[in-house]
Amino acid sequence: MRKAGGDGDGETAEPPNDWTASATAGLGWTKVSCPCCKSELVEPLVLVILGKKVRPETKRWLLRVIGAPQGEGGAALLAHPGEDASGDIIVLSAPRCTLLKATEELGLCKMYRNGEMEAFSYNDRDNFKDSDNMEAFLTLAERQYVVKYELDGLRAQKDLRIPGLPDGYTLHHRDNIWRKLGSAGVIVGMLPLHNPDKLKDLGKAWYSANQLAQPLDSVNGYFGNSVAFYFSFLDFYTWSLLPPAVLGVCITYFSGEAQKETEESVSGSAVASDDDSGPGVGGHMIQAVFNMLWSTVVMELWKRRSSALSYRWGTMSLAERFAEPRPGFHGDLGVNPVTGRVEPLFPGWQRDLRMAMVSVPVVGLFLVLVVLGMLCFYWGEAQVQQLHRDWGSLLSQTLLYAPSVLHIVYTNMLATVYKTAAMSLTEYENHREESAFENHLTAKVLVFTFFNCFAVLFHIAFFKQDVALLRKRLASLLVVTQLLNQVTEVVIPFLVDRFISAPNRRETKDDPQEDKFRNQSTLPAFPGLFAEYIELLVQFGYLSLFSCVFPLTAVLLLLNNITEIRTDAYKICKLFQKPFSPPAANMHVWQIAFEVLSFVSVVSNCWLLLLSPWLQNLCREGGWSSTNVLLVAVLVEHVLILVKVVLSVLIPDKPDWVQKKMEHIEFTSMQALREQKLHC
Repeated sequence: MRKAGGDGDGETAEPPNDWTASATAGLGWTKVSCPCCKSELVEPLVLVILGKKVRPETKRWLLRVIGAPQGEGGAALLAHPGEDASGDIIVLSAPRCTLLKATEELGLCKMYRNGEMEAFSYNDRDNFKDSDNMEAFLTLAERQYVVKYELDGLRAQKDLRIPGLPDGYTLHHRDNIWRKLGSAGVIVGMLPLHNPDKLKDLGKAWYSANQLAQPLDSVNGYFGNSVAFYFSFLDFYTWSLLPPAVLGVCITYFSGEAQKETEESVSGSAVASDDDSGPGVGGHMIQAVFNMLWSTVVMELWKRRSSALSYRWGTMSLAERFAEPRPGFHGDLGVNPVTGRVEPLFPGWQRDLRMAMVSVPVVGLFLVLVVLGMLCFYWGEAQVQQLHRDWGSLLSQTLLYAPSVLHIVYTNMLATVYKTAAMSLTEYENHREESAFENHLTAKVLVFTFFNCFAVLFHIAFFKQDVALLRKRLASLLVVTQLLNQVTEVVIPFLVDRFISAPNRRETKDDPQEDKFRNQSTLPAFPGLFAEYIELLVQFGYLSLFSCVFPLTAVLLLLNNITEIRTDAYKICKLFQKPFSPPAANMHVWQIAFEVLSFVSVVSNCWLLLLSPWLQNLCREGGWSSTNVLLVAVLVEHVLILVKVVLSVLIPDKPDWVQKKMEHIEFTSMQALREQKLHC
């Protein structure tokens, strides 16, 4: 094998018709020199799409870089050129040694010979179960991610010119090769390949089956930890809605006040009653207190389930901090004081300065624009209401909807612009690890989403203090938003795929395998789980923050989510390219977001109950001043927060058996390190 700095000469053998040919046969797949990596079969894992104008010498050079040993600046992967050296695809796989070394670098845990999960060590590989069978040792998603991980870590060993490209695309020492090739238009896409048989079996057990339980281990094996954690949380959260849904139905059925409020929400007009509208003493107060405690218990129990899944899937001791920097990271070359490797270094204080001086002000500007849009919406609504009172015509009645429509258009446009701005800001902050990048990007989106979704509701509740309007707005949001989400996330992509995309990628059993691979690349890229998590977060906010004014909130969410599980499963299996999924130990920053909403719910529900006419009349009859009422409300709020804190402490984040297993893993890792030092 040659170094990454080869001159571009050399030939690649013509590919075989059989894509499962031996990697040592020299008939298409690049050769492997390690005896333990020789295999009769090679599994296509990843498809690389090249630019249409890429020259054959550039492709041959790239094949050598991909196949070269890591000590010579290569990725130590197996590469297949497709039809020939002038084709626009490269198919990639990974030999055993590359997979095992990456498993250790990523910090994955695997089953040891004694039946316990242990942090994988390459030097001790023979003592791990199935370490000689990669399909059993690593999941398909893990094997495919290792390919991406190795390609993202490719760095030039010296200054060199890329064959077939202008001098402006010269690689400098320690430049990220894959990122440079992407900016030069050599690499235009990369996707993990579907396994049709496994995908068909997964679909039958997942969205086509009649059973309610999800095959989470199969989802984890095929799509990876990130996707599996999302569907696990969606499943857990959906069935956690049963208690508040039952309570909401009971309150609505047995409380005359709640029945009247529900009728008002549906009809949009007032219903005659002797009582004032607003939360009453019985059902609504029970609902408010229950929601505050429910949100805490649910998140604490989820953390326990999450830790158990992390142990089962071997991701409880990930080592991303010590991995290669993410492809977009840049800085001055230096020696990393932790790893001892030569890599780009970027001072933390500069990153903090960029966040404080650039990111925070820009995010603040967008939040001001959200508030400005809300104020314009109320101003416009007041104007059209006055216009309708003056004119009283069909035209003025139609104009009543104009402010809402314009506000929805405005917020959607602002959200689209903000997402682009948030991505640019996070890139500018220059985070080293992929998880840090994702966490900061997610945090920016969460702050904006919170304001965009809840600002109007908070304004109605605490400034206008119009509980009836709040109830109507919440009911309409629950119905309309869920319908719109289903249409935009599933129905429209399905119709586009069925009638526009699918006819162009029809294939027969006799079609060349290369064309079948290309057909997968014609699917739209998977948009990620951002929108899915945000949808759940907004749901959680509606339920925990405001459902005391509309007890049927949990019922509507439960009905929506039962279908959401299957539609999301169908969507990821059928309508998009398969995504890469990095190892994950939990939901990361999303879990924090749900916990923050849980605490905010205490404040929201306490102050909503203050709007109860029953409480207001009780305070007036008792001669309480507004100051005393406020002090009591603050006291109750603090007591409930204390109860939530006590509950979170009493419910451990990890089950006892998981805690002991993790301590055992840490102990054995320290022992292995000590023995390694003694042998050195």
